[in-house]
Amino acid sequence: MATYPALDVSARDVDRVLAVVDDCSPTAVEDHDGSFTLYFSSRAERDEAWRTLAREMPFAVSSPREIDDEDWARRSQRGLTPVSVGQLTVSPPWLLPSVAAGSGTIVITPSMGFGTGHHATTRLCLGSGVLALAARRLGAQDAAGVDADADAVSAARENLALNPWSTHVRFDLADLGTDVLPTADVVTANLTGAVLVRGARLLMDLVRPGGVLVVSGLLADEQSGVLEAFLGAGSAAPGEAPPRPRADLRWSAEEDGWIGLVFNVGRDQPV
Repeated sequence: MATYPALDVSARDVDRVLAVVDDCSPTAVEDHDGSFTLYFSSRAERDEAWRTLAREMPFAVSSPREIDDEDWARRSQRGLTPVSVGQLTVSPPWLLPSVAAGSGTIVITPSMGFGTGHHATTRLCLGSGVLALAARRLGAQDAAGVDADADAVSAARENLALNPWSTHVRFDLADLGTDVLPTADVVTANLTGAVLVRGARLLMDLVRPGGVLVVSGLLADEQSGVLEAFLGAGSAAPGEAPPRPRADLRWSAEEDGWIGLVFNVGRDQPV
């Protein structure tokens, strides 16, 4: 049975905690009404987050533990309900009889590695597999989802069987910083603010001229840094010949302190 390294934290300011441990790459947050649990892909990242939190926020009470995926899913399912975002409804399979299944329904089984649409980041930029499924539902001819977390990719592939309409959708294990990824007309990135800043130029390179880049996963206090990174990604670096396509900010939204941004990419082909 898969287990996940977790860190239980008791602190008033969850956003500050997330900012402090951001470089340790937490994969999920579970709220317990006054405390919360952070989940990580590895024990090393969890333990580093524990040490960093103790150093930067000594008054926050934290303790590490291991949580099995089955236990997390069972506890999450108790309060899980369908979530509607525009034309789409994301539902767990056991609630389908109560949902008017139609052209906008996406079926998702909760798992630590897979977003369900309940967190503000996935509502603003509908988790990794949900994004590709949503794109296909909304008319994309093909959709590909990539993640550096093998558990997220495995869970996403399992959900394909729950959505028989999801032809021409694939999920691959890949890393933005080291792997060659295909270009696309629409690119979505649900990542932390620090990762978005570091990967701004790489993400811009994935968008075909005239295309759209949608980013989320950043906190409100990270917005200015992320905007600077993406709006400056069109400038040529020293010694670089043609400048990369520039981005124009076309839309932004905030929910519960989380930000979603949409950019048009390409000099003369706004969409």
